[in-house]
Amino acid sequence: MNRPFFSVLILYWQSEKYLQCCLQSLQGQTFQDFEVILLDNGANQSPEPTALATIQESRLKLIHSETNLGFAGGNNLAARSASGEYLVLVNGDAFPEPNWLETIHQAALFHPGHCFASRLVMADNPAMLDGEWNVYHASGLAWRKNHKKPITKSEKNSRYVMSACAAASAYPRTAFEQAGGFDEEFFAYMEDLDLDMRLQLAGYPFLYLPEAVVRHVGSGSTGYRSDFATYYGQRNLIWVFVKNMPGFLFYLLLPAHIFFNLLYLIAGIFMPSGKALFRGKRDALKGLPGML
Repeated sequence: MNRPFFSVLILYWQSEKYLQCCLQSLQGQTFQDFEVILLDNGANQSPEPTALATIQESRLKLIHSETNLGFAGGNNLAARSASGEYLVLVNGDAFPEPNWLETIHQAALFHPGHCFASRLVMADNPAMLDGEWNVYHASGLAWRKNHKKPITKSEKNSRYVMSACAAASAYPRTAFEQAGGFDEEFFAYMEDLDLDMRLQLAGYPFLYLPEAVVRHVGSGSTGYRSDFATYYGQRNLIWVFVKNMPGFLFYLLLPAHIFFNLLYLIAGIFMPSGKALFRGKRDALKGLPGML
């Protein structure tokens, strides 16, 4: 059998109410040369057969992990079962528009060796953006471009960017494997930025495709600004900078990075998730030798 062009990776964990809609949106793609690798990532409840039945059985591979491997480890495991030329990541609470894969396919033909970012819109209000790509500031802070902004503010043309939000992104499989995939120490949050910086440094540029549209619930599994999200986000913020900032830029920008982390610590005093923030910063320091 011919290998599919795309291997679409989906992690299933506390996302049972979104899975059927996600798979339906993939089944309805105008470009059909793809397989779906669905990882049961240590979920308490297995995927419902009725949800799985919404996608063609011959293109679905269901694999299982006894424990939650996180976003990083889970996608690495799913990628090892993939056979496509490109790995496409989509969150279980994300619903691609019908021409999503076709748009990425056309871009891959014209831009070989590139990785691709999608336009994310809010699932319950498509007139608002959930984000376009990951912005990385010189201080080591990161955010999604135009998060919670009207869609009229979005970029109209394709452009090169620093990083793709892994809620809906695409990578040449050879590039992903060359970079070693996600760093599983990150577990979740900012693991996409870590991978993308390594891919950029290895010579694989990122292109934002405004026509590749995905509706995204956002934090459908972990909760928005939860202790979980705060802990891993604040820990991994430091690790991304320490691990990936190249050459003299590391020393030039380190004072700004330290300054903003101190501001976070002060803000944590007044935050509901302040304890999680402090634990994240503590564990980031403990893990510095390995990241260095």
